[in-house]
Amino acid sequence: MLDPRRLRTELDVLKKALARRGIDTSVLDRAAELDDRQRVAIGRRDEIRARVKAISKEVGEANRAGDTSTVEAKKQESRALGEEESRFEAEAKAAGDELRHTLLRVPNIPSDDAPEGTTADDNVVLRVENYDEAAYADHQRVPHWEIGAELGILDLQRGAKLSGSMFPLYRREGATLVRALCQLALDRNADAYEEVRPPTLVRTETMVSTGHLPKFADDAYHIERDDLWGIPTAEVPLTSLYRDEILDEDDLPLRLMAHTSCFRREAGSAGRDTRGVLRVHEFDKVEILAYATPDQAQLLHAELTERAEDSLRALGLAYRVVDLAAGDLGDSSRRTFDLEVYAPGCDMWLEASSVSWFGDYQARRANVRYRPAGEKKGTELLHTLNGSAVATPRVWAAVVETYRQPDGSIRVPDALKPYMRGTDVIEPGSRR
Repeated sequence: MLDPRRLRTELDVLKKALARRGIDTSVLDRAAELDDRQRVAIGRRDEIRARVKAISKEVGEANRAGDTSTVEAKKQESRALGEEESRFEAEAKAAGDELRHTLLRVPNIPSDDAPEGTTADDNVVLRVENYDEAAYADHQRVPHWEIGAELGILDLQRGAKLSGSMFPLYRREGATLVRALCQLALDRNADAYEEVRPPTLVRTETMVSTGHLPKFADDAYHIERDDLWGIPTAEVPLTSLYRDEILDEDDLPLRLMAHTSCFRREAGSAGRDTRGVLRVHEFDKVEILAYATPDQAQLLHAELTERAEDSLRALGLAYRVVDLAAGDLGDSSRRTFDLEVYAPGCDMWLEASSVSWFGDYQARRANVRYRPAGEKKGTELLHTLNGSAVATPRVWAAVVETYRQPDGSIRVPDALKPYMRGTDVIEPGSRR
């Protein structure tokens, strides 16, 4: 959430920056109007409170002097002012509530370093790693949904029978491969990141803290009976781990990682990339996240990007690093590097990780602060960053397609062999 104080001093700056996203910036004019209305109402309320307090003293003096007529007149004046105070209090609350409601839907200001542009076509490919189009043979140009069905490791039909379309069911070594990918990512980051296993169902305020609510409610799974939400990513609970708390600067940066199931309705994806596991409602993912001071944030962004790349390098996959244009950024992000893995069977670059720096946007919503070291007094909002160390559906697809052999089997990448119970090659299994 943007700092409402900037509406008073930097409204034009904010509008210019937000316009880079290609959205209507009049929402900031409305927010500034509400902020002004709230401050005026609060100022008037406080003036009245001061007058009521002064009248209370006057009543005491009149009582001591035995001036009953003055006492009664002052009490009537105080009652009238009390009603007026209540009216301004209500006005201030109404304006404040609407201001918060408005700002919760305003996206973050893009970083000055984010490329210009309003669509994915404006994204900038920074690097391409381990990719040679001519190096892929015909046996690798088979899509994973065909490979999975042939080997008996992906059963989309029974997954749909159990839960509906876009709920994949992995079997045999296919299921083991999902777990192995996650364990690989956890192990490769355990040197610096504390492992957390958070709940996968969270409260509304937890979803609000990251910016997933209220704007993206249609993309989330909501259990109305308990008012709980299925998390779309472990970013959600990890960001709120220290909600309404104050950390010490000496404890920053704080690095966390979590392996969870993730749930997304994909409400706006009808007809797009729905084959196989390219776009699903439930999937496993390992998230890495950091709390940082503003001065630490840029180094942490580079670190998280490097660690997300590390998983893909370990798997020997082709991937590219994409700098998202201002208009293609997620609403909460100031700067994002997408890692897109190449799947030769689909012949597609698939987003496998979004490594994002959010500035203090999420921390303001979650009220996560830190106490500066030294003699500086008070507290400050920290910065949050996160990325996927591995997201299984698309990385799983890329592994299955890339490592398919001429005989139709799949060679297990060396990095995953320790987690595959001795399986080096995935071959056809039972077709029950």
